[in-house]
Amino acid sequence: MRLTALLLCLASPALAGPQAEIVILGEVHDNANAHRGQARALRDLAPTAVVFEMLTAEDAQQATANPGLLPTIWQDSDWPDYSLYKPIFDALGTARIIGAAAPRDTIRTAYTEGPAALFGAQAPRYGLDKALPEDQQATRENLQFDAHCKAMPHDMMAGLVAVQRYRDAVFARAALNALDTYGPPVAVIAGNGHARTDWGIPALIAQAAPGVTTHSTGFVEAATDMPFDTLHIVPQAKRDDPCETLETN
Repeated sequence: MRLTALLLCLASPALAGPQAEIVILGEVHDNANAHRGQARALRDLAPTAVVFEMLTAEDAQQATANPGLLPTIWQDSDWPDYSLYKPIFDALGTARIIGAAAPRDTIRTAYTEGPAALFGAQAPRYGLDKALPEDQQATRENLQFDAHCKAMPHDMMAGLVAVQRYRDAVFARAALNALDTYGPPVAVIAGNGHARTDWGIPALIAQAAPGVTTHSTGFVEAATDMPFDTLHIVPQAKRDDPCETLETN
């Protein structure tokens, strides 16, 4: 039934990439140009459901029941201003809003106990019951160290990698559940680090459900080594250097 629905879908345009059952649209969180690109992709894709990194399941339920609450829900979060994301929500059409953000206490558990403890019986399906290859673990710890301005002890980075693995698996599971419930295509709105094809959401979907087709599009500000199926470079957002702020405090 899902395959039949897929065959009836129109081919996705350049911004979203070729036709796929699950389309992952990466972003730079505070870049309005990235969000406008995501919005154009969503309008052309016309997904049945959109999974958001930024919303919890409860947030999504409230937003579905009363879309007018979205700015208020957003104001209580730690994400950039709602006005940056408004084009995405304006482009949803009839798509169901799916929240996949993990509560803070869950994130703390993933950091201290690892992702497998939270997934239980489903952990092997997403590869969470196994350690990462040593070279990948080291690379990911170094990326986390740089992303946090080298301001935290390096030995804390293993916990942050565990959290990243947990969150990627949560997003992948939410996308697969949405696909089973609403049919294709399903879209995912998440940071570029989650959208990368080598170890992000697409890789976990490939492991958990090898027959499901995915396409990942990165909206980035400069050429990058992160792998995507499609890459779009957008103008850089104006921002202060967060690392410079830390150095001066």
